[in-house]
Amino acid sequence: MNLTIQFYTMLSMIGMGAWVGAALDTYHRFLQRPRRKRWIVFLHDIFFWTVQALIVFYVLLRVNEAELRFYVFIALLCGFAAYQSLLKKLYTACLEAIIQFCVRTYQFFAMLIRNLLIKPIIYLAQALLALFLFLLHMLKIIFLGIYKVLFKLLWMLWKLLFIPLGFLGHLLWKLVPQRAKIFIARYAGFLKQITKVKGIILKWWNAIRTRLGGPRE
Repeated sequence: MNLTIQFYTMLSMIGMGAWVGAALDTYHRFLQRPRRKRWIVFLHDIFFWTVQALIVFYVLLRVNEAELRFYVFIALLCGFAAYQSLLKKLYTACLEAIIQFCVRTYQFFAMLIRNLLIKPIIYLAQALLALFLFLLHMLKIIFLGIYKVLFKLLWMLWKLLFIPLGFLGHLLWKLVPQRAKIFIARYAGFLKQITKVKGIILKWWNAIRTRLGGPRE
């Protein structure tokens, strides 16, 4: 391996040391160790260091075909130390600014979607539901009013027909001969059944009229 390749290897490993330092700070910022369980932190640590080792190995493979020398580790440590002393504060500040920008951007678009899309749909659905309930209530009132008017008209028509017929029947009953009355009296049981049925019908009729607010018979 000539001097040029060694020089490129040193520079690349110094850069990878700085990269590992930045990646470690980023990893700690998003992981938040105190809030995680130990086994979760352990698995994340293994995954993180495996990925970093693979990245370093890939860069080393591209530079000097993965020839591992002692100065490679020295260059990695130098890059890591240079990052910690020179770039750590600047990087963490930039990282925090980027995170805050992304969070605020997300909050802004979430609020925008909620206020311009979700809330209007909810308000429209509530208005349509209220309108539907109002129309349903109005239809109920209209149908009840029509039903009451028709019922009262039918009741008045019934009374107009029943009173003359009852009066006529009463007169005809008086004109019936006494023998015919005695003959009819033999079937008093049948007439009692008719009277009972009439009482049941009148009781049912009065119950319906009471619910509708009409006078009882």
